[in-house]
Amino acid sequence: MSQQAPWEEQRKLLVKLEEETDPALGCPPTKRPLDQHLRFGLINVDKPSGPSSHEVVAWVKRMLRLKHAGHGGTLETFTRSEQSNGHGRASPSP
Repeated sequence: MSQQAPWEEQRKLLVKLEEETDPALGCPPTKRPLDQHLRFGLINVDKPSGPSSHEVVAWVKRMLRLKHAGHGGTLETFTRSEQSNGHGRASPSP
């Protein structure tokens, strides 16, 4: 009995229901305007060692000219890590 590696298996896509998004409820991300991405989105940052999470959020706010931004979790200042920054409606209200 031969066994295939997982990446060699043929797979088929299972679609439960073909449905269109109601334009009143939103749109696919690829058709969303940039201002909505900035208003409701998250930015993943490869944070270098050195700056604090607070400093990285300040940089993001300045670069994108945002009023509200925040980060999730506590990150070590002296290690490289990934940081998720929420901005606009995706960030905590002040």
